[in-house]
Amino acid sequence: MRNHAVTVVVLAVALLICSGTFVVMQDAVAAGPEPNLFELRGGGIKVTYSTSSFDGKPQLTYEDQKVSLTFQGEEIRSLDTEIGLQLTVTLGQIPDLQTVTLTLILPMINLQGNEGRFRTQAIITTHRTSIGGPDLVKGALQAYRVRPLRGIARVVVF
Repeated sequence: MRNHAVTVVVLAVALLICSGTFVVMQDAVAAGPEPNLFELRGGGIKVTYSTSSFDGKPQLTYEDQKVSLTFQGEEIRSLDTEIGLQLTVTLGQIPDLQTVTLTLILPMINLQGNEGRFRTQAIITTHRTSIGGPDLVKGALQAYRVRPLRGIARVVVF
């Protein structure tokens, strides 16, 4: 009788998996609020990123001791990777000398409630250039400054 009960359970699970019902149920259980606002600071910088805004576009604000810059929409380049979402913006550019970018790494976060704390890194990269192209630059073409950040991820309504 015990083997019959196990067989019934196995067949029921197989039927649910094949019908897609099991996947839907699993997603419904695992899904929680997804953060859409990230506020980070550390290493002399402050970064705020929202996945949307009042006009529907993502927005990223960068602040340090010298500048305060705001980026929207396509100015924010995003790349979803196995280490998290990488967001890159161009902080400054001097033609034929250098371009400075900020890359923020946002981990996937399962919120408990409407906010969660986390740690991550921001990478400020100086890309060296020249009027004659990269072959005329001696040494490394990129230099990196890593900034440890502490952040709060939240769910907000825009």
